[in-house]
Amino acid sequence: MKMNNETVITQFLLLGLPIPPEYEHLFYALFLAMYLTTILGNLLIIVLVRLDSHLHTPMYLFLSNLSFSDLCFSSVTMPKLLQNMQSQVPSIPYESCLTQIYFLMAFGDMESFLLVAMAYDRYVAICFPLHYTSIMSPKLCTCLVLLLWMLTTSHAMMHTLLAARLSFCENNVVLNFFCDLYALLKLACSDTYVNDLMILIMGGLIFIIPFLLIVISYAKIISSILNVPSSQGIYKVFSTCGSHLSVVSLFYGTIIGLYLCPSGNNSTVKEIAMSMMYTLVTPMLNPFIYSLRNKDMKRALIRVICSKKISLFF
Repeated sequence: MKMNNETVITQFLLLGLPIPPEYEHLFYALFLAMYLTTILGNLLIIVLVRLDSHLHTPMYLFLSNLSFSDLCFSSVTMPKLLQNMQSQVPSIPYESCLTQIYFLMAFGDMESFLLVAMAYDRYVAICFPLHYTSIMSPKLCTCLVLLLWMLTTSHAMMHTLLAARLSFCENNVVLNFFCDLYALLKLACSDTYVNDLMILIMGGLIFIIPFLLIVISYAKIISSILNVPSSQGIYKVFSTCGSHLSVVSLFYGTIIGLYLCPSGNNSTVKEIAMSMMYTLVTPMLNPFIYSLRNKDMKRALIRVICSKKISLFF
């Protein structure tokens, strides 16, 4: 049943960031620098994993896909944000809004799945070192990555198609700096029961279950180390899992803070701040976490520079 105030929406207005006008140029330069750092940092990891044969392992296959996902995830929102910060009317066409939702969900889901795969990889490497190569075979890992990409793109397409069937009222202001699915549903005039139900069901499958699997993997790792207590064993856990745990904390910490913690009167400001965390800050920090705390990445960078393979790559 159509509402009387239902109208055809051709574009949405993005609320943007609550930045005072006198500081807009400063924040524009800051966000541009952060975005370029995200691009360069994640590209560096992808290039190193491709060029250095020592990094042709399951862990770094997952890491290179994580870097690609982070790079694309940030690129879905940041160029439009930077453009709107220079524009008097921060708008986005209806079709572009749905496209943004699709890619945000696809790359966000992929990061969640890859973190689980990396946790399982660490579990097998520490708890079953003698069987690691047979369990985590290159063929299995490649097929797993392809399967994950198929699942994430299908899940994103489902939500995008469900959002495309909605009708919208005269209010077309999205309370965020990008087209967030939750913010878009609040503007709909038509019934969003199916959308909300699928978000609830699939949200558990995409985020809650992977988070629990990561917790279980590390619980088993800790249990395995405690059975053979030694300073060397504890050091091994922190040296091999520290980077991954840091990334997991960043990723799920922002999701929990945004969607599970109760909001106060400044809920819109909080949602925008947390959205900035997981669309820009987290993808920017991930390369630093994996490069600064990972000896293999440092050695690979030295080897690639010394062998001058970068020029051959291009």
